Amino acid sequence: MSNNSSEPHLERGLSNRHIQLIAIGGAIGTGLFMGSGKTIAVAGPSVIFVYMIIGFMLFFVMRAMGELLLSNTNYKNFSDFAGDILGPWAAFFTGWTYWFCWVVTGIADVVAISHYVAYWWKDLPLWIPAVVCILLLVALNLPSVKNFGETEFWFALVKIVAIGALIVVGLVMIITGFENNGATASFANLWNDGGMFPTGFMGFVAGFQIAVFAFVGIELVGTTAAETKDPEKTLPKAINSIPVRILFFYVGALVILMAVQPWKLFSAEESPFVGMFAMAGLVGAAGIINFVVLTSATSSANSGIYSTSRMIHGLAEEGDAPKGFAKLSRTKVPRNALLFSCMFLLAGVALLYAEGGVAEAFTLVTTISALCFMFVWSIILISYLVYRKRRPQLHAASKFKMPGGTFMPYVVLTFFGFILWALTTQADTMAALLFTPIWFVALGIGYAILRSKPKHAELRAMHGAKVAQERMLAASFNAGVVVDEAELKEPAAK
Repeated sequence: MSNNSSEPHLERGLSNRHIQLIAIGGAIGTGLFMGSGKTIAVAGPSVIFVYMIIGFMLFFVMRAMGELLLSNTNYKNFSDFAGDILGPWAAFFTGWTYWFCWVVTGIADVVAISHYVAYWWKDLPLWIPAVVCILLLVALNLPSVKNFGETEFWFALVKIVAIGALIVVGLVMIITGFENNGATASFANLWNDGGMFPTGFMGFVAGFQIAVFAFVGIELVGTTAAETKDPEKTLPKAINSIPVRILFFYVGALVILMAVQPWKLFSAEESPFVGMFAMAGLVGAAGIINFVVLTSATSSANSGIYSTSRMIHGLAEEGDAPKGFAKLSRTKVPRNALLFSCMFLLAGVALLYAEGGVAEAFTLVTTISALCFMFVWSIILISYLVYRKRRPQLHAASKFKMPGGTFMPYVVLTFFGFILWALTTQADTMAALLFTPIWFVALGIGYAILRSKPKHAELRAMHGAKVAQERMLAASFNAGVVVDEAELKEPAAK
């Protein structure tokens, strides 16, 4: 990992307020607003357990990431510690795959944004809102990282208010015994219509393949490490609050939705949030929720522009991307990397006019994105396992230790294997499984070319020497041998 103090560095311009809302925004995806109707339709009330289980597993990914990032505050993101711990190959594959994750997600968001805008302006050509959105986000991100933080702060606030309003309105409807389509709003609706698992085990499994996309971006706070003020305080606070956020925003909202009306009345094609406010007699409910979902998709695209630019900037500093992407503007923003990523978002404009159903294309790209995100989450866990083995002294000194030790990473990795199996049970997600390996084949070819260069051979040699040194220090520490305090610290980044 590069650490040249003479070079300009990213600015720590994100305050605690920004980080907390970025973390919330990352945990609340567009999938909750639009995809929850489909998850309820296929899984029934068991979808509550689907979101709880996914959230529980990803909490340990976040804790592992937090301990690793705070073990060395020179790390800019998880690509940095993956390369430092696992080797140069891990930085290359993790960094570029994460970039690909957000580019694919961003393309899907651009498609969604265009259709949401069409709700108000039906005759407006779809390419216009897509291009305007991209240009607007570039304009918001170019000035400084603080602009990104402020934009995400307000985007996240819109989502929080919308979900909070849904829960309050739903509770009022339940308390007053609201009736609709011959059904009375009651918590008993959760188990009266076929029990908690009305669609059986395979219906429960189908819920996972849809719901996992709602959580992509939960790790976004890990890409802000180099631009966060006082990361030792703000990152643990943001990560530790994830379980509460999932219980409130996901589980709380879904419980209220299915208590107000039986799960069989939900449509996979419609947002349950729109239906909820419409039933309550809220004037303009569809327009309001359309605005909320529009801001949610824009927030996701905004996060994509931010994270891809920072990831390519880091790759360029390590020699894994063209040097021009390492340059920073006068306001310490990786301008070249940002504009490069935005070029790929324009592919969403072409997708708007692709033959065939946009819904099918959207499902394909979002599933590919979810698969690639799971790869990144897995690399984080594998990095943690190796870190615990080779750097026990850093774990012992950590003030933010991951709960569950070295056992939970294996549990979560097994769970990811279950998700992969779940994706094979449906034809549309199975297609994504078949397409995704193409990306890793392309990456393998790129890495093979990079690996042949003398500079990269030197990096691998340096990493090998560092690993040997760390193993000696770990053996000494485990044996209780006192070594020099400077040696107990992680070796300076190369």
